[in-house]
Amino acid sequence: MKFLSFLTLFVLLMQPFTYGFYKALCWQFEGRLKKRGRRLLCLALFAFGNGLILLSLLRLWHGSFRLTALWMVLLLYTGFAALFAWLLKLLLRQRVADEKLRRILRIAAPAVVASLFCLSLYNAYLPTVRHYRVVLDKPLAKPLRIGVASDLHLGILFGARQLDKLAGIMQQEKADIILLPGDIMDDDTAAYEAEHMQPHLSKLRAPLGVYATLGNHDLFGAQRQITRAIEAAGITVLNDGIIETGGLTVIGRPDDLDKGRLKTAELLEQADTSKPVVLLDHRPSEIELHSTLPIDIQVSGHVHNGQIFPANLIVRTINRLHYGYEKIGNGHFFVTSGYGFWGIPLRLCSQSEVLIIDVEGRR
Repeated sequence: MKFLSFLTLFVLLMQPFTYGFYKALCWQFEGRLKKRGRRLLCLALFAFGNGLILLSLLRLWHGSFRLTALWMVLLLYTGFAALFAWLLKLLLRQRVADEKLRRILRIAAPAVVASLFCLSLYNAYLPTVRHYRVVLDKPLAKPLRIGVASDLHLGILFGARQLDKLAGIMQQEKADIILLPGDIMDDDTAAYEAEHMQPHLSKLRAPLGVYATLGNHDLFGAQRQITRAIEAAGITVLNDGIIETGGLTVIGRPDDLDKGRLKTAELLEQADTSKPVVLLDHRPSEIELHSTLPIDIQVSGHVHNGQIFPANLIVRTINRLHYGYEKIGNGHFFVTSGYGFWGIPLRLCSQSEVLIIDVEGRR
């Protein structure tokens, strides 16, 4: 019922955005489109947009979702460009002649759209490295450096080259341990195998090991193949698993799509919590619960910091911590925007990133 309500709202919201795109095109080509041409353009745009939504729902074509997402972003960026053109008009209308101003605006609007796409591609493919330092309330023999990369979404648009870059970052940063908290693959291993990505994933190495959990996109039916592929690259998959390394107790949970997964408290009963406990949990949805448990560090991803504005404002309202770092009680909680992206290679007001967390124990 909730999904049907969301779908209805989504389809309804798409209509004014499509109409806005139609009006923007009519304005851009003012004087070149006759009345019949404008009607045909309007019908074509609504048929195309709603047809894409229908294809995505019926899953008749594998690429329909990506094309639908790209169409939505084009409508959104056109809306931003229209807003920019309107503000520019308010600023210049008393200083620039009408005809010249119209020419300026017709150049500026598509330039804004193109610039937003270029910036979004840059944010998706050129990662930043964010450093944090935390001091735990438990003893630790020596300081450790944790490298975190979530949401790789390895697939046709994100693969070997990005894995090589990630391995290079981890080596340059001298990470003692590497954590990959979910969504390693983009639904299945088809592209991963076709593009021979295993040797590139195998380059991820750290003295205390590399550990991964399964995210929701790893649990869409191909979880066994995905687990085998990750482990064949020398990475340990913690599926409700616990491992001790370097004075840490590392715990990994699968995403909550796995209805059989253990509760975090049940896992902690099996773990040595006298040592610093590091939890990999793909979604940040249980952070407040985990802040009451003997968890010292939690790393999560999933929400991508919204990926494309204004979605970051939406995820902020539904998560205690949607992005970044917060200390709650004795626990240190991290939610990364992710190293890869979901669907299309575009990020606006979010960026691909790797976390480097320097950890010290109580003195």
